[in-house]
Formats: sequence, structure tokens, C-alpha cells
Amino acid sequence: MTQLEDAAAGRVTEAMRQVAEYENTDSETIRQQVAAGAVVIPKNINHAFIARGVGKGLKTKVNANIGTSPSHFDLSEELGKLDVAVAAGADAVMDLSTGGDLGEILTSIIAHSPVMIGTVPIYKTVSRVMAENRPCAEVTEDEIFDEIEFQAKTGVDFITVHCGITRQSIQVLEKSNRLMGIVSRGGSLMAEWIVKNHAENPLYEKFDRLLDICREYDVTLSLGDGLRPGTIFDAEDGAQITEMITLGQLAEQARNAGVQVMIEGPGHVPLSRIAGDMKMQKRICGGAPYYVLGPLPTDIAAGYDHITAAIGGAIAAASGADFLCYVTPAEHLSLPTIEDVREGVIASKIAAHIGDLEKGVASAWDRDRKMSEARNRFDWQTMFSVCIDPEKAKKMRLRSEDRDRDVCTMCGDMCALKTHRRAFDKK
Repeated sequence: MTQLEDAAAGRVTEAMRQVAEYENTDSETIRQQVAAGAVVIPKNINHAFIARGVGKGLKTKVNANIGTSPSHFDLSEELGKLDVAVAAGADAVMDLSTGGDLGEILTSIIAHSPVMIGTVPIYKTVSRVMAENRPCAEVTEDEIFDEIEFQAKTGVDFITVHCGITRQSIQVLEKSNRLMGIVSRGGSLMAEWIVKNHAENPLYEKFDRLLDICREYDVTLSLGDGLRPGTIFDAEDGAQITEMITLGQLAEQARNAGVQVMIEGPGHVPLSRIAGDMKMQKRICGGAPYYVLGPLPTDIAAGYDHITAAIGGAIAAASGADFLCYVTPAEHLSLPTIEDVREGVIASKIAAHIGDLEKGVASAWDRDRKMSEARNRFDWQTMFSVCIDPEKAKKMRLRSEDRDRDVCTMCGDMCALKTHRRAFDKK
């Protein structure tokens, strides 16, 4: 039984209890939201960890992408990135490896991970085909589904599948005036397969076969946005909307089959359109949890795209996005380092927290109040424990010449709080 099937049958699972405890709510509320498809609990039956929920009424979650490339693959480094991501607060990690022993890398990451693990199976399928010097278009339908089943058996909790790249959506794309075309790696691979083979996307055409695999292992589907905009100039064009409509239809089909499902979203979106994009997806996709990359409201911040994504992510989370995929400083430039991973997670955690404040998540407001009260009484240790990045805050405090006094170096004895107390005779 999947979490969705149990919820629909009125059963509260251990995973639902774990989610309820983390969210400080009751398990029956979680069960009802899972049954409605508004919350998913990505947890493969073959992966043991403390469950987290994604969706309506819950804290905004953060994912960190890690993984090798054909030119750089080091398993120990990827496990280091996993550790750093989790320590920084990531709720999920996706293995996007395309170089090295892909089976060993995935198995090791799942065994090592205390959080949910996601993948994009088409990456590994095509990587193996290319290693055999075969063109991508020669990938067979069975190779695609066999890889998905292997990953499901191995313990992957959620998979990104580009089912919305169809012959119809490609026709819409070809008639558009996009500046950058397809920027999704998985989306472009599926599009190439469709065009070269003059055939329909097997993940769309044989969607029931995909559902059978996911139902058996309770793998959550993350319906990928293969036609997401890669520049703010392409946001919300016909190709993106066509794909989203298809994803909404497939999401309903998945829920009816007892398979948990969430929807992936953009991408690069102008600031003024982010809130509307979130609300549009919720309408079209029946309230399914929304998993967004960024969004990035400008294209020119190379080297600082973790900041750009945090700006867009805060607005997205406040407007209904449930799951933020981090962006690192290396986005668009290189494979992220361990430190890049850490910075990306922290930036996304800030965005998620700001979104939670706007959503009215009680624990988020409690956390801010604790920080403000600690600052008011110069309680440095509480400030460190409450802030999003205690490690960095402690380092900055320790480098201050006034680290042993109840002042900061900027204000010193002109501290506004102390002046206020003197002025109004407050102790």
C-alpha cells in the first residue's frame, strides 16, 4: 500500500505520525491532506529514514542537488556534499550523477542518506547508452522503464520524469519564438527521442506502466517541467503552459491510481509574475504540491544565483510553492563544490523560512520571536541556536573585538538598546 492508498482508506501510517510530529500538528490532519493529494510523503518502502511531508499547510521544504559529471566523478566528494547539505538543513537530496559507476553512486547515497532521495532516471539511462557509443535516440522504451524499476527497488523516494514533453507540446514549442528553447536536460533528451523516432514519449504514452512501478515501491512522482523557461523572456509562454496542462491531467491520473505526485515548476520568471505562476499551477494541477527551481527573477547574476533564487524562492513559497530546489553560486557555471552546496542550501532555507512566515506557519513566527527576544537581552548563545546558519554567525561574532561584551562592534557603547533603556529607565 502507498501512503496515498492508506490515507484514502482512513489509515494513519507511521510516516504520517512522523510528519505530524515534525510539523507540530495531528496525524489525522496529515492523513486527510495526503488523501486529498495536497500533501505527499516521499518515502520508498525500501528506504529507512524519518519521513517528511511536502505540501499544503506544512513547512516549505528544501532540496539540494548533488551528483557527478562525466568529467568529474568522486563518490567520497558526493557523500561529503550529502553530509553538508543535510547539516545545513536540506530536507531532501537529489542524485543527478551522470559519470562514474552510477549504480554504486546511487546505492551509496541512499544507504548514507538520513533524508529523502530523488533522481532523474533518464540521466542514468542516457549516460549508459552514451558510454556504449550509441546515440541518445536509440534508447529503448524498456531501457527507460528498467532503469526506473531498478531505482525504485534500490530505494529512491521520488523521481523526476518528463511526461509532459509530448508530440503536441513539441509542436507548440516549434511555433513559439523562444529565446532559449529547451533548457531542461531531461526535457531536451526526451524531446530529441520523440523527434528522432517520430514517436510519442513512452513516459506519457505508457504512463500506466510508470504508475505500476511507483505504486509497488511507493515512489512519489515528481512530474518534471521539461519546458520550463531558462530566461525571464520565455516565462509563461505557450509551451510551458501546454506542458503544465498535461501535467495536471497526469497528476489526477496518478492520484486515482494511488500514486503520490507533485509538480515541478520554473525556472526563470520575472519577479512580478512569480506569485501568479504559483497560483496558476495550483489551479491547473488540482492543488498538487509544487516543487520549484528558484525561481530566478533575473538572468545576469552569474556567481550569485543562490541569492537570485532565494529572492524568487521567498516570493514563490509565500505564494504557495511547497518545495524549493536550491540553486548554488555555481549555477550555469560549473559543478558545485561542497561549499557551494552549503551556501545554496542556506540561501534556500532563508527563502523557505520567509515564505513560511507569510504562510502563517506558527513555528516560523515562534523562531523569529525567540531571535528578537534574545537580541533584546544580548543572549548570544540563543541567537546562535535560533539562526539559520549558527556556524557562520558564531565565526563572525568571534572575530569581533567586542566579542566578550554585550555590544556589537558597529555600535559599541552607543548601542541603541542600551540608550533606549537609559532614556526610559528600563532595567
